[in-house]
Amino acid sequence: MAKVLLCPACKAVVPVEKGLRPSSFPFCGSRCRMADLGRWFGEEYKVPQPIGPDDHEAIEEVLAGQLAES
Repeated sequence: MAKVLLCPACKAVVPVEKGLRPSSFPFCGSRCRMADLGRWFGEEYKVPQPIGPDDHEAIEEVLAGQLAES
C-alpha cells in the first residue's frame, strides 16, 4: 500500500513514495505550490519567532527523522 499525505493547499491525496511523488511535492501540483508561495509573499504565513542558536539541535532532529522515514 502506497503512503500518501494531503496537499497542504487543497487537501488532495499526494503519494509519498519516490517513484510516485510529483515534482511539486508535498503539493499535488504546481498550481498549489505557487498558491502557497503567494501566501508567503502576501504575509499570510509568518514564522512566529526568529530561529535562535538553541533551535539548531531541534531542527537537526526533525530533519533526521524525515530522512529516516524516506
